[in-house]
Amino acid sequence: MLQLKDFACGYGEFTAVDNLNLTVDAGSVFALMGPNGAGKSSTIMSIAGHVQVTQGSVIFNGEDITYLPARQRVHLGIAVAPEGRRLFPDLTTVENLTVGGYSRPKEEEKANRDRVFDLFPRLAERADQFAGKMSGGEQQMLAIGRALMAKPKLLMIDEVSLGLMPKVIDVCYAALDSLRGEGITLLFVEQNTARALDVAEDVCVLESGKTVWAGTADEAKANPKLLDAFLGLVDASSDEK
Repeated sequence: MLQLKDFACGYGEFTAVDNLNLTVDAGSVFALMGPNGAGKSSTIMSIAGHVQVTQGSVIFNGEDITYLPARQRVHLGIAVAPEGRRLFPDLTTVENLTVGGYSRPKEEEKANRDRVFDLFPRLAERADQFAGKMSGGEQQMLAIGRALMAKPKLLMIDEVSLGLMPKVIDVCYAALDSLRGEGITLLFVEQNTARALDVAEDVCVLESGKTVWAGTADEAKANPKLLDAFLGLVDASSDEK
């Protein structure tokens, strides 16, 4: 479904990711991992069309989308729940979801919203609450739900569990498992090593903008050197923001 070929991206003269080659199969779950500042978020946001590609190409379902505007990528089936959630704090849950579904026909809105509420019943309870007044866990559910309103073929989530309580992390991962069962392709960034390797099929580890390891999640689990050098010191936070 997705290929990055000799890919580089950055901000002005600063290169965030350099010479990345990556393939994500349709219907698979792919984890981007590595320490802070490795280029994971830049990669995600560049695929979504928000960070400049400076080299190589981005291929989605056989189509070169390297220089396609972000809004057109949404229409093709790419959606992202960004790091920091980036919700509209003065809009309600329902209003944020409506914004997420702008690319879909209006008559689909209720069915798509109901699907989100089925995944995250807490959001149904908070339907009329302003996003800025919600807990961090509720905001994360809403950020994922807003992306789902676009009915994506590829859903990208940047930092699934960062700063969330364990029970909320469980809810988010249960939702990912359900989405995988529906055949949605998932590409996510995660700092909780154990959870990422449990759900992912394939893994790419970045450091300082370059690939240091790539393979299956099972191969990563069996590689003590990899875990110690790049992943072993990264754990989930137990404090919800």
